[in-house]
Amino acid sequence: MIREKKGEEEIAPKNSKLNALKNRFAFRFLLPMSGDMQSDEVTEIDGSQGEGGGEILRNCIAYSTILGKAISVTKIRAGRPKPGLRPQHLQGILLARDLCRAKVDGCCENSIEVSYHPGQISGGNFLADTKTAGSVTLLLQTILPCMLFSNSRCSVSLRGGTNAEMAPQIDFVDLILKPILARFSIVFDLNIVMRGYFPKGGGEIVAQANPIKDMKPILLTERGQLVKIYGRCFVAGVLPVKVAHEMKSILMRNLNKAGLCSPDIHVNIDAVKESNAFGNGSGIQIVAETSTGCLFSGSALGNRNISNQQVADKAFNELMESLVTNANCCVDKYIQDQLIIFMALAKGTSQIRCGPLTSHTNTAINVAETMTGVKFEIESGQNSNDMIISCDGVGFENKYLA
Repeated sequence: MIREKKGEEEIAPKNSKLNALKNRFAFRFLLPMSGDMQSDEVTEIDGSQGEGGGEILRNCIAYSTILGKAISVTKIRAGRPKPGLRPQHLQGILLARDLCRAKVDGCCENSIEVSYHPGQISGGNFLADTKTAGSVTLLLQTILPCMLFSNSRCSVSLRGGTNAEMAPQIDFVDLILKPILARFSIVFDLNIVMRGYFPKGGGEIVAQANPIKDMKPILLTERGQLVKIYGRCFVAGVLPVKVAHEMKSILMRNLNKAGLCSPDIHVNIDAVKESNAFGNGSGIQIVAETSTGCLFSGSALGNRNISNQQVADKAFNELMESLVTNANCCVDKYIQDQLIIFMALAKGTSQIRCGPLTSHTNTAINVAETMTGVKFEIESGQNSNDMIISCDGVGFENKYLA
């Protein structure tokens, strides 16, 4: 069995408008190719540009499937220690292929070049199994936008790691991504069947969604006041529940020292042992919520090489980066890049206020502009940690719905 420890790295170096522009012209068009597809034009994507990881591939496959545009992606994951398709990337492409009956070439493990010619998106029941601890949340990033523009209800079972290093935890999707996407009028069901951890994975989630006509734009520019902090400290497998309670105690002490356990802020952190889990795991996912509905994440996973104190401190420090360092932001750095595809496809002008742009966000913008023709505007707010991303979306409509 192939083992895979990591998902895609979240790289957040120092960014600026100049960094965002450097990679803006990394893509070009090829001469038309023949084929029984929705479009004869093939867009070539250089997978080594920007952050050079799997996000380029995930976004391009999603846009291609939705818009009916054929693509050729080269130099796939050239910026990673092990370039080319890993199991979760391979399964993401095959899942999208099944959803729209696409013609795919070069889709095999370690391949650095893939061509993808989409067909009609059809609903039904689908399965993707990485057979590793590869992140199911990264698979969901590829397929969720496609499910929304199918001709009928879609249900996808995704198997692999639910709480993996260097990828959003499934709890992040449930507690943060889902409610924020609801602002785009996107609604989907998420069922965590089994949690799975490194090194074997073995987890499974089921996502279901009805098709929608179009997406509303999102406006997240007013932060409001902090009103809630909630989340979970968890263990699974042979680890005793006292580990979860210890992480919770450390986390609560950190929150109290920071003045976040005041009467005006409702704090509710659960300490739990997972009953449906494959393998051993531990970690934290916490959320801070404001009066205007802004949601910020703090998360960490445990392993045998770090202490409970380190796990709790990491989750706390991630949360404080949004609450204190980026004091004006309305979305955190872990979700800003994930919103770009929905902003590009929405009907109307979307605007989000965030901290410094991550390399993932810059790359997501590059791909969005190439695949849709939209233009993103990035403006500085009150300081270098206050950025506003705006986009007048293409207003894509589901042709299968009247």
